[in-house]
Amino acid sequence: MLRPDFVLPADSQGEFYTAERCYIMELFNTPDCPHTSIARARVKPGVTTQLHSLTGVREVYVIESGEGIVEIDGKQARVAVGDRVDIPAGTPQRITNTGKGDLIFLCLCVPRFTPENYQNLETAGLVP
Repeated sequence: MLRPDFVLPADSQGEFYTAERCYIMELFNTPDCPHTSIARARVKPGVTTQLHSLTGVREVYVIESGEGIVEIDGKQARVAVGDRVDIPAGTPQRITNTGKGDLIFLCLCVPRFTPENYQNLETAGLVP
């Protein structure tokens, strides 16, 4: 049976480690669909991701497993399974895994994530 155009094959790249101190798996990110992308992030216990922002990109986290503390524009909040975090474009953000297991969440970006949008705020000297 032929695969129709509306069914996309699994990403062959799989999960990879990033300088952001987490593992990422791109679930949907293609220039053919510039208005959105979806990735799965995994943060090991005790790890805090890199303070960063996404220029021109709004991001929503959907917590799938684990627990943590998210920091958005200097404000902190606890997050757990089912929580959603709405991060406006250009806003400093990071998340800490406070649990015993991996913290796993989906990252929905509008428009789609590209490396050019990522701003490392730690090397910019903005880490509090």
